Parts: sequence; structure tokens; C-alpha cells
Amino acid sequence: MNANGQPVALVTGTSSGMGLHTAVELARRGLTVVATMRDTSRATALTDAATEAGVALDVRALDVTDHEAARACVDAVLADHGRLDVLVNNAGRGAVATAEQLSLDEIREQLEVNYLGPVALTKLVLPHMRTAGSGTVLTVTSVGGAVGQPFADAYCGAKFAVEGFMQSLAVVMLAHGVHVSVIEPAAVASDFVGNVARPETDPADPYAAQLDAYLARSAGAFAQAQSARDAAVAIADAATSTDHRFRWQTSEGATAFVGMSLADIDGSRVLGATRGWIEPAPN
Repeated sequence: MNANGQPVALVTGTSSGMGLHTAVELARRGLTVVATMRDTSRATALTDAATEAGVALDVRALDVTDHEAARACVDAVLADHGRLDVLVNNAGRGAVATAEQLSLDEIREQLEVNYLGPVALTKLVLPHMRTAGSGTVLTVTSVGGAVGQPFADAYCGAKFAVEGFMQSLAVVMLAHGVHVSVIEPAAVASDFVGNVARPETDPADPYAAQLDAYLARSAGAFAQAQSARDAAVAIADAATSTDHRFRWQTSEGATAFVGMSLADIDGSRVLGATRGWIEPAPN
């Protein structure tokens, strides 16, 4: 039981990057943090960061695509801590490929990790939060949840889906004291990029030149990316803010990029802006 009466936060995907720094930052702010990851043998970076920050974390295993394990995890957190005030759905995975290059299994994998995982975990915490009359569910999406981007068909599709789910849910849960929000990072320097699934390179692929142009542009964007620590501060700000709103971003650049789509009534602004991303460089 949480004897100190501190708010309890459950954060997914904390082995590296934004999730790691979010867990530590929330603990620094006085929350009891349950930091989860698929494989707790990879927790060294997290525990080292917590030690450096002078905070303690409750590290637990959780694969967000295993819905029975997720139920057991939430039940155990409630049994051990007596409350659950904040859920940060951070775990995610990227994919770089366009429609013809994607198998249906690869598309389903994106939906499992980036859509069904957060949805299922949110469903599990809502009964407790609704009964308590308070709580925060914050889902880390992406600027790709508002702006469709070349070679991100499956990833953006899943992120668009989870934003639609959470936005629909948000107004219902407000009546029960539960605040549902999303936060949209742009490029963030983390292991996420290294874990992105990519198609096999084939010079005969009709999309090869466009993909090469896109990857070259992406490399430049991530070279100037926001740090995972800075993004995590923005996530922690949103998770603990009393200024409740549905959509947050982690940087001014992310805000400007998302705004392009949200004000794009006929879709021409986004297509015009992203068309140049996949134009091969002139010889």
C-alpha cells in the first residue's frame, strides 16, 4: 500500500528514451512510479538514471500487446499501492514502408503496439479512476498522429487511430473526473529510431529512390532532434498539469507541424509540405 498517499503513475516503455526519462522525472516530482518494460533485464539504464536522480522506481515487466499480462499488472499495482492516478501510454514502435511494401502482419503489428496496447491498458485503468472520481490518462502519440507522412503509412495509421479513440473518450470521461489527453513529440533522439522496422533495400523497387530521399531527410531531422530528456519533461508537465487539455506537444516545432494539419481543411497543405520529402536529389 502507498503509505505516503502519493499519487501513483504507471508508465509503459521505460527501458530507454522518453519513457525512461518520463519515469524518472515523475518520480522527481514526488509521484510513486511503476515503470514497465517488456524485458526487465534491460532495466539497467533506467535504474542507473533513477539512482543518479536520487529517486526510487517500482520496475515491472509489461508487454502492452499481452492483454492478460496487462490486466495482471494493473491488478497488482492496485493491490500493492492501493491507487492508480496517472497512466502514461508511452510504449510504441515505428515502421518505415509504404503500402505495397507492407504485409498485413506488419500493419497488424503496428496496430497491436501503437493502438490496441494503449486502448486495452486504458480500459483496464478506467474503472478505478472513474470510481475514484479522478485520474489522468496521457498517451504519447506523435506528430504522426495528426500529420500523415510518406513511408509511415502503418505507423501514422495506428497513431491517427489512437488519437481518434482518445479524443472520443476524453469528453465522456470528463464527466467522471478523469482527464484523457495525447501528447505529440516530433523527432526525438532515442533508441526508437534504431528500432524502426524498414523494408529490405531492392534497387528494382519502384519506391527505392523515394525511400532513399525520405531516409536522407529523416537522418537530417533526427540529427537536430529534441532530446529524450526534454521531451520527457514536457510529458511529465502534461501528466501532472492542472491546465487540462486534450492535445499537447513536446516542442515548439511539434506544435507548428501539428498545426499545419489541424488547420488543413482540404488536405493540400500537408500534401504540399511532404511531397518534397520523397523527391530524389537531382543527378
